[in-house]
Amino acid sequence: MHIENYPSKLLESAISEFAGLPGIGRKTALRLVLHLLKHDLADVEKFSSAIIALKREIKYCSSCHNISDSKMCNICSDDKRDHSIICVVENIRDVMSIENTHQYSGIYHVLGGIISPMDGIGPGDLNISSLEEKVARGNVKEIILALSTTMEGDTTNFYIYRKLHKHPVIISTIARGVSIGDELEYADEVTLGRSIVNRTLFETSINSGKK
Repeated sequence: MHIENYPSKLLESAISEFAGLPGIGRKTALRLVLHLLKHDLADVEKFSSAIIALKREIKYCSSCHNISDSKMCNICSDDKRDHSIICVVENIRDVMSIENTHQYSGIYHVLGGIISPMDGIGPGDLNISSLEEKVARGNVKEIILALSTTMEGDTTNFYIYRKLHKHPVIISTIARGVSIGDELEYADEVTLGRSIVNRTLFETSINSGKK
């Protein structure tokens, strides 16, 4: 394995930190660090301060678990949204992807992941119990399961369905306009928007999968 020789331990340390980010290799990390070195100290301090403030001050919505600047996010606190419809998503990126379609007017529930035994993630590691509590209150008329169309996503969908189907609530899933194996954040806005609008009953999707 080729080992890079850096002229500075400080440079090497900064590169290692950037290379620890998802999708960032050491060559890209080097390019980013050298880019920062070209900027004034004030600009670099502004950059680092924004990251530190994000980590220290960011909050998670007490209702849907989305990130927020306050106790409740701007979606859950919006009276114009339909609070009787809840779209269940894996993570915060999925909320952003669906919002960008401008085809959905309900609220969300962020699970914080999906069931994945291979990664040691079980139902108890996700925000599923709080979703069931919402449904049990009787104010929800529809749950839209909008998880990635992967084996793990389908497993999580089915687990949630089993937990909620005893309640008088419609449980639907996004239409298969999003290809099998795709994650929502990589779907284009038109396709994702149509998948939300043309959603189907989850029970129907189960039965069609058995044929």
